[in-house]
Amino acid sequence: MIVSALKWAGDVDGFLELVDQRKLPGEFVRLQCRGVEHLYEAIETLAVRGAPAIGVAGAYGLVLALQNLAGADALKEGFSVLSKSSEYLASSRPTGVNLFWALDRVRRRAEQFVAGRPEANLQELRQTVFDEANAIYQEDVDMCQRIGENGERFIKDGAGILTHCNAGALATAGQGTALSVMFEAYKKGKRFKVYADETRPLLQGARLTAWELKQAGIDVTVICDNTAGWLMKQDKISAVITGADRIAANGDAANKIGTYSLSILAGKHEIPLYVAAPSSTFDLSIKDGGQILIEERSADEVTSFCDRKIAPEGVGIYNPAFDITEARDIAAIITEKGVIEKPTASKIAKHFR
Repeated sequence: MIVSALKWAGDVDGFLELVDQRKLPGEFVRLQCRGVEHLYEAIETLAVRGAPAIGVAGAYGLVLALQNLAGADALKEGFSVLSKSSEYLASSRPTGVNLFWALDRVRRRAEQFVAGRPEANLQELRQTVFDEANAIYQEDVDMCQRIGENGERFIKDGAGILTHCNAGALATAGQGTALSVMFEAYKKGKRFKVYADETRPLLQGARLTAWELKQAGIDVTVICDNTAGWLMKQDKISAVITGADRIAANGDAANKIGTYSLSILAGKHEIPLYVAAPSSTFDLSIKDGGQILIEERSADEVTSFCDRKIAPEGVGIYNPAFDITEARDIAAIITEKGVIEKPTASKIAKHFR
């Protein structure tokens, strides 16, 4: 069973329903987001997470933003609300590019529609925004499927696959990116073992990836983050497959903190590391990974566990949410458009042409 992380309920006056990922695997709870502020809080606190899923959620956030407008100047006010709400939602998570991409795309579509229809009214604007959000959702579902189909050839029968954080259905509108590769390989009859890093400090690998793979019937074992190198030394890992939150024009990829370390370990043991991500995760305006802003999160995520303090008061805490894996350490980037092997700036530019 593959669970849908988010979906829109109803028509343009409906609401966004999310799986509350803060509560998994102990509880399966769906949140109903009926306002922009509620959605912002859900994104910031990781009730919804994963770059593609956040992008889709942001697009629907602009539908929510326009729901309570009325009056003679409502159309003009609508554009003001779209702009302010886009800026507000974009500030919820600074590293993943999909959120900015989706917000910009919806806003541009609204501007194009009204520019071609000077007699347009607020209801037509709202419908246009809703239709574009729905299109982004469906494209994400289709994208996930194609990434899986393009990447499943990298998983051999009997392989040991290492993954980090969560890049499954819970991180997208569809069946995921890195996990989509595994789901498609499994559908083809391949049988393999997945090792899921726990992914400190929020345990997305232990809580979410292991849960998803178990639901799908795939053999999964959770390991502590510091176990990966020893598994590689024992020849138990055939490939590392992760997602990404932003990929620079040269192929440097931002992903959950700890991915960089895995790339170095994989290189040492001559194990290929694959990144699975949609085209919307590429930021071609950024030359390399050095220009990617890395989100730093609360110290409480590190100093506390299950409401218990696990570090002494007053110590310094450094809690970056992401790190950068250099393109030279990536065997291939798997997208919905195809595979970029040994990525470079010129190969990526050609891929997008």
